[in-house]
Amino acid sequence: MSKILIIEDEESIAELEKDYLELSGFKVDIENDGQKGLEKALAGSYDFYILDLMLPGVDGFEICKKIREVQNTPILMVSAKRDDIDKIRGLGLGADDYMTKPFSPSELVARVKAHLARYERLVSSNQEENEVIEIRGIKIDKTARRVWINGEEKSFTTKEFDLLTFLASHPNHVFTKEELFNKIWDMESIGDIATVTVHIKKIREKIEFDSSNPQYIETIWGVGYRFKV
Repeated sequence: MSKILIIEDEESIAELEKDYLELSGFKVDIENDGQKGLEKALAGSYDFYILDLMLPGVDGFEICKKIREVQNTPILMVSAKRDDIDKIRGLGLGADDYMTKPFSPSELVARVKAHLARYERLVSSNQEENEVIEIRGIKIDKTARRVWINGEEKSFTTKEFDLLTFLASHPNHVFTKEELFNKIWDMESIGDIATVTVHIKKIREKIEFDSSNPQYIETIWGVGYRFKV
Protein backbone atom coordinates (compact mmCIF):
# COMPACT_ATOMS: atom_id res chain seq x y z
CA MET A 1 0.00 0.00 0.00
CA SER A 2 1.49 3.34 -1.07
CA LYS A 3 1.89 5.97 1.65
CA ILE A 4 1.07 9.60 0.91
CA LEU A 5 1.87 12.68 2.97
CA ILE A 6 -0.41 15.71 2.56
CA ILE A 7 1.10 18.98 3.78
CA GLU A 8 -1.84 21.38 3.74
CA ASP A 9 -2.91 24.04 6.26
CA GLU A 10 -6.56 24.10 5.18
CA GLU A 11 -7.83 21.17 7.21
CA SER A 12 -11.10 20.76 5.31
CA ILE A 13 -9.24 20.44 1.99
CA ALA A 14 -6.68 18.06 3.49
CA GLU A 15 -9.39 15.83 4.94
CA LEU A 16 -11.29 15.77 1.64
CA GLU A 17 -8.13 14.77 -0.24
CA LYS A 18 -7.41 12.12 2.36
CA ASP A 19 -10.91 10.63 2.12
CA TYR A 20 -10.72 10.25 -1.66
CA LEU A 21 -7.21 8.84 -1.58
CA GLU A 22 -8.02 6.33 1.15
CA LEU A 23 -11.06 5.18 -0.80
CA SER A 24 -8.61 4.45 -3.63
CA GLY A 25 -6.48 2.26 -1.40
CA PHE A 26 -3.76 4.65 -0.23
CA LYS A 27 -2.51 5.19 3.31
CA VAL A 28 -2.54 8.92 4.04
CA ASP A 29 -1.01 11.17 6.70
CA ILE A 30 -1.75 14.89 7.09
CA GLU A 31 0.42 17.68 8.45
CA ASN A 32 -0.90 21.26 8.67
CA ASP A 33 2.35 23.04 9.57
CA GLY A 34 5.14 23.55 7.06
CA GLN A 35 8.07 22.91 9.41
CA LYS A 36 6.47 19.83 10.94
CA GLY A 37 5.51 18.60 7.48
CA LEU A 38 9.10 18.94 6.28
CA GLU A 39 10.39 17.06 9.32
CA LYS A 40 7.86 14.28 8.76
CA ALA A 41 8.73 14.07 5.07
CA LEU A 42 12.45 13.75 5.73
CA ALA A 43 12.02 11.31 8.61
CA GLY A 44 9.29 9.15 7.14
CA SER A 45 9.06 6.69 4.29
CA TYR A 46 6.47 8.07 1.88
CA ASP A 47 5.75 7.20 -1.74
CA PHE A 48 4.10 10.51 -2.69
CA TYR A 49 3.77 14.08 -1.44
CA ILE A 50 0.88 16.50 -1.93
CA LEU A 51 2.25 19.87 -1.04
CA ASP A 52 0.46 23.20 -0.60
CA LEU A 53 2.49 26.31 -1.40
CA MET A 54 1.24 28.72 1.27
CA LEU A 55 2.00 27.15 4.64
CA PRO A 56 2.80 28.41 8.15
CA GLY A 57 6.38 27.85 9.23
CA VAL A 58 8.02 26.82 5.96
CA ASP A 59 6.45 27.38 2.54
CA GLY A 60 5.90 24.71 -0.07
CA PHE A 61 8.75 25.87 -2.28
CA GLU A 62 11.30 25.35 0.50
CA ILE A 63 9.81 21.97 1.45
CA CYS A 64 9.98 20.82 -2.18
CA LYS A 65 13.60 21.94 -2.42
CA LYS A 66 14.59 20.11 0.77
CA ILE A 67 12.82 16.90 -0.23
CA ARG A 68 14.48 16.95 -3.64
CA GLU A 69 17.92 17.18 -2.05
CA VAL A 70 17.51 13.67 -0.64
CA GLN A 71 14.60 11.96 -2.43
CA ASN A 72 13.19 11.40 -5.92
CA THR A 73 9.71 10.65 -4.55
CA PRO A 74 6.95 12.23 -6.69
CA ILE A 75 5.66 15.63 -5.52
CA LEU A 76 2.35 17.24 -6.50
CA MET A 77 2.06 20.92 -5.63
CA VAL A 78 -1.33 22.53 -5.06
CA SER A 79 -2.13 26.22 -4.68
CA ALA A 80 -4.92 28.76 -4.90
CA LYS A 81 -2.47 31.02 -6.76
CA ARG A 82 -2.97 30.92 -10.51
CA ASP A 83 0.20 32.76 -11.50
CA ASP A 84 2.33 30.87 -14.01
CA ILE A 85 5.45 32.08 -12.23
CA ASP A 86 4.56 29.97 -9.17
CA LYS A 87 3.95 26.92 -11.34
CA ILE A 88 7.24 27.44 -13.16
CA ARG A 89 9.10 27.93 -9.91
CA GLY A 90 7.55 24.83 -8.32
CA LEU A 91 8.32 22.62 -11.30
CA GLY A 92 11.81 24.11 -11.45
CA LEU A 93 12.45 23.05 -7.85
CA GLY A 94 11.61 19.47 -8.73
CA ALA A 95 7.83 19.12 -8.35
CA ASP A 96 6.32 16.59 -10.75
CA ASP A 97 2.96 18.30 -11.17
CA TYR A 98 0.98 21.40 -10.17
CA MET A 99 -2.75 21.78 -9.56
CA THR A 100 -4.65 25.01 -8.98
CA LYS A 101 -7.42 25.15 -6.37
CA PRO A 102 -10.26 24.46 -6.56
CA PHE A 103 -9.87 21.12 -8.29
CA SER A 104 -11.78 17.87 -8.52
CA PRO A 105 -10.73 15.31 -5.88
CA SER A 106 -11.21 12.63 -8.54
CA GLU A 107 -8.70 14.39 -10.78
CA LEU A 108 -6.28 14.57 -7.86
CA VAL A 109 -6.54 10.81 -7.34
CA ALA A 110 -6.07 10.19 -11.05
CA ARG A 111 -2.92 12.30 -11.15
CA VAL A 112 -1.50 10.63 -8.05
CA LYS A 113 -2.05 7.19 -9.59
CA ALA A 114 -0.49 8.25 -12.89
CA HIS A 115 2.62 9.71 -11.27
CA LEU A 116 3.09 6.72 -8.97
CA ALA A 117 2.78 4.30 -11.87
CA ARG A 118 5.29 6.30 -13.92
CA TYR A 119 7.71 6.48 -11.00
CA GLU A 120 7.46 2.74 -10.30
CA ARG A 121 8.17 1.95 -13.97
CA LEU A 122 11.17 4.26 -13.91
CA VAL A 123 12.57 2.72 -10.74
CA SER A 124 12.04 -0.81 -12.05
CA SER A 125 13.73 -0.07 -15.38
CA ASN A 126 16.75 1.55 -13.71
CA GLN A 127 17.10 -0.92 -10.88
CA GLU A 128 20.03 -3.28 -11.09
CA GLU A 129 20.77 -5.79 -8.41
CA ASN A 130 23.81 -4.75 -6.42
CA GLU A 131 26.75 -7.13 -6.20
CA VAL A 132 27.00 -8.14 -2.55
CA ILE A 133 29.42 -10.35 -0.60
CA GLU A 134 28.18 -11.78 2.70
CA ILE A 135 30.52 -13.77 4.95
CA ARG A 136 29.90 -14.55 8.63
CA GLY A 137 28.29 -11.25 9.60
CA ILE A 138 30.16 -9.08 7.12
CA LYS A 139 28.14 -7.62 4.25
CA ILE A 140 30.02 -5.83 1.49
CA ASP A 141 27.97 -4.03 -1.17
CA LYS A 142 30.49 -3.75 -4.00
CA THR A 143 28.13 -1.67 -6.13
CA ALA A 144 27.31 0.93 -3.47
CA ARG A 145 30.75 0.61 -1.82
CA ARG A 146 29.24 0.15 1.64
CA VAL A 147 30.12 -2.27 4.43
CA TRP A 148 28.10 -3.58 7.39
CA ILE A 149 29.51 -5.53 10.31
CA ASN A 150 26.79 -7.48 12.13
CA GLY A 151 24.23 -5.02 10.81
CA GLU A 152 26.18 -1.88 11.73
CA GLU A 153 27.50 0.17 8.83
CA LYS A 154 31.20 1.03 9.00
CA SER A 155 33.11 3.70 7.11
CA PHE A 156 36.11 2.73 4.99
CA THR A 157 38.57 4.76 2.96
CA THR A 158 38.82 3.97 -0.76
CA LYS A 159 41.89 1.75 -0.41
CA GLU A 160 40.61 0.07 2.75
CA PHE A 161 37.40 -0.83 0.93
CA ASP A 162 39.27 -2.05 -2.16
CA LEU A 163 41.64 -4.19 -0.10
CA LEU A 164 38.86 -5.70 2.04
CA THR A 165 36.72 -6.41 -1.02
CA PHE A 166 39.59 -8.02 -2.91
CA LEU A 167 40.45 -10.34 -0.03
CA ALA A 168 36.79 -11.22 0.63
CA SER A 169 36.31 -11.92 -3.09
CA HIS A 170 39.09 -14.52 -2.92
CA PRO A 171 38.39 -16.37 0.34
CA ASN A 172 41.03 -18.77 1.69
CA HIS A 173 43.55 -17.58 -0.91
CA VAL A 174 46.87 -16.43 0.51
CA PHE A 175 48.27 -13.23 -1.02
CA THR A 176 51.72 -11.80 -0.41
CA LYS A 177 52.09 -8.16 0.53
CA GLU A 178 53.66 -7.56 -2.86
CA GLU A 179 50.67 -9.08 -4.66
CA LEU A 180 48.20 -6.99 -2.67
CA PHE A 181 50.27 -3.85 -3.15
CA ASN A 182 50.39 -4.38 -6.92
CA LYS A 183 46.67 -5.22 -7.14
CA ILE A 184 45.21 -2.48 -4.95
CA TRP A 185 47.65 0.34 -5.59
CA ASP A 186 47.93 -0.58 -9.28
CA MET A 187 51.68 -0.22 -9.61
CA GLU A 188 54.78 -2.34 -9.78
CA SER A 189 56.58 -3.31 -6.60
CA ILE A 190 58.25 0.07 -6.43
CA GLY A 191 57.18 1.82 -3.29
CA ASP A 192 56.51 1.10 0.33
CA ILE A 193 54.64 -2.20 0.65
CA ALA A 194 54.42 -1.50 4.39
CA THR A 195 51.26 0.46 3.48
CA VAL A 196 49.57 -2.93 3.05
CA THR A 197 50.29 -3.80 6.69
CA VAL A 198 48.98 -0.43 7.82
CA HIS A 199 45.74 -0.82 5.85
CA ILE A 200 45.23 -4.39 7.10
CA LYS A 201 45.57 -3.11 10.68
CA LYS A 202 42.97 -0.38 10.07
CA ILE A 203 40.55 -2.83 8.44
CA ARG A 204 40.90 -5.26 11.33
CA GLU A 205 40.07 -2.51 13.81
CA LYS A 206 36.76 -2.07 11.99
CA ILE A 207 35.73 -5.65 11.26
CA GLU A 208 37.27 -7.80 13.98
CA PHE A 209 35.78 -8.30 17.42
CA ASP A 210 39.36 -8.63 18.71
CA SER A 211 41.88 -7.21 16.24
CA SER A 212 44.72 -8.93 18.15
CA ASN A 213 43.06 -12.30 17.46
CA PRO A 214 41.58 -11.82 13.98
CA GLN A 215 38.81 -14.13 12.80
CA TYR A 216 38.52 -12.80 9.26
CA ILE A 217 41.82 -11.55 7.87
CA GLU A 218 44.56 -13.95 8.96
CA THR A 219 48.29 -13.36 8.86
CA ILE A 220 50.15 -16.25 7.28
CA TRP A 221 53.60 -15.71 8.73
CA GLY A 222 56.34 -15.44 6.18
CA VAL A 223 53.83 -15.32 3.32
CA GLY A 224 51.05 -12.72 3.59
CA TYR A 225 47.33 -12.57 4.33
CA ARG A 226 44.15 -14.49 3.60
CA PHE A 227 40.45 -13.94 4.23
CA LYS A 228 39.13 -16.95 6.15
CA VAL A 229 35.61 -18.27 5.63
